[in-house]
Amino acid sequence: MYILKNSVISIIRNKGRNILIGIIILVIACASTVTLAIRNTANRLVKNYQESHDIIATISFERKQLSEKFKGGEEAKKENIEAFNNIEALKIEDIKNYGDSKYLKGYYYIYTTSLNSDTLTKATDSYEYEVEDKQTTTSSSSKTTGGNSGRGRGPGPEGERHTITNNNTTTIITRTKETFQSSRNLTGDFEINGYSSYDAMTNFVNGTCKVIQGEMITDFNAYECVINSELATLNEISIGDKITLKSSSDVNKTYEFTVTGIYTDNSNTDDSQNMYSQSANKIITGSGVIDALVEQDSTLVTNITPSFIINSEEAIEKFTEEIKQKGLNEYYTINTNLEELQNATKSIENVKTFATMFLSITLIISSIVLFIVNVINIRERKYEIGVFRTIGVSKFKLTMQFILELLFITIIMLIMGTAVGSFLAKPIGNTLLQNEIEATQVEENKISDNFGKGPMNMQFETNVKIQSINTIDAVVDFIVIIQLFAIGVLLTLMSSLASMISIQRFTPLTILKERT
Repeated sequence: MYILKNSVISIIRNKGRNILIGIIILVIACASTVTLAIRNTANRLVKNYQESHDIIATISFERKQLSEKFKGGEEAKKENIEAFNNIEALKIEDIKNYGDSKYLKGYYYIYTTSLNSDTLTKATDSYEYEVEDKQTTTSSSSKTTGGNSGRGRGPGPEGERHTITNNNTTTIITRTKETFQSSRNLTGDFEINGYSSYDAMTNFVNGTCKVIQGEMITDFNAYECVINSELATLNEISIGDKITLKSSSDVNKTYEFTVTGIYTDNSNTDDSQNMYSQSANKIITGSGVIDALVEQDSTLVTNITPSFIINSEEAIEKFTEEIKQKGLNEYYTINTNLEELQNATKSIENVKTFATMFLSITLIISSIVLFIVNVINIRERKYEIGVFRTIGVSKFKLTMQFILELLFITIIMLIMGTAVGSFLAKPIGNTLLQNEIEATQVEENKISDNFGKGPMNMQFETNVKIQSINTIDAVVDFIVIIQLFAIGVLLTLMSSLASMISIQRFTPLTILKERT
């Protein structure tokens, strides 16, 4: 109790010196509060962002590997296409085999094929019209495909006939040149996308597509579908109607689907001046339906687009190595959205790093300053120490008194500094983040200029759309307060080393003799 009382009296008696120490600690407290709030909030934002955004790996065909093996010339082109056709396409069994991995949280895929229809009109700019043959005396007419002749395109595949009328003269063009074509093209009028789960419907998850009537399919094995609003309007289709599709290779095989929903595509990626969007003829169903179609018609051309949800960044390389060992063809490569995820949090990571460095520098400098101030304080109070030692006050009690004096000042200034820092943390944090974002945008503009585009005209598309963090909203919470007071105690002990050493080293008589 005597030590506590003496500490308070000493603080009041030496106002000038203690006010100076208090100002130093107040500045340290404000700076520490702001940096801790920014650092902890940034850590939390990055952690939450990483937890809510999975690392997605996809398998894509590596064209570069194939093209590097061939030189120019018509014969090489033919060999290249034949080599491509001989590459084994991904199968459902392969995807399930690759998906059975300890490095994954799960996987999903889109199973795609194409079908035709005798009852549905395809949403396309091409149309058929009658052309009167002026060279004949009969009233015969021939059908012309306006989509080819009207746009002045060249002949189509071998054997296809095009009729073009110009100045009352009818010309029939037949292509005779040999054509080499990849055997994996989807040839039907309507693209059928079979999703393995709702997770695979990324366009609906991110809001690019939206069901505006009815509902999404609920059974991934039932012959249900969701169609584009453009296709529905063109064919006057309503919810609950049935549509009939047929195989593009076997006209005798037909399939009836029930329309459960109508969706709209809000993407702005289609810049072509066409009447209908690229997704107008896309029909959505379940992957189990595509499985059933393939079982009934093995000639259907299919395409599988798998997505694998990887556990962590460290597991990417291990998963890649594992599926190669499981037999993934050398012409396929693994792509992930890791770079996009890192870019999304790059600015806030930079702010967090800056806050951490600033906090470290602040603590180092403040410790040195407080230590020097305490050394000066001890030199000024050396006679007081000698008197107390002469009347029998122990070294331990004197040391505790000096520590308590500094601790009282530190606690008071920390409370004030925390209050001031809590108001400054949010605007300072957002200002730092905006500066980082602007610096990043300047760099992106420079890259855009390299492509011959004006600033911000260049759009880099990725498989997975990642939304960057643009606000930090630093908050002084209970954790920040605990850390701040721990820093205060640490600074008190470190700056009190001068008094501890002096009190333990000097004897009372020596101190009194040296008084000037």
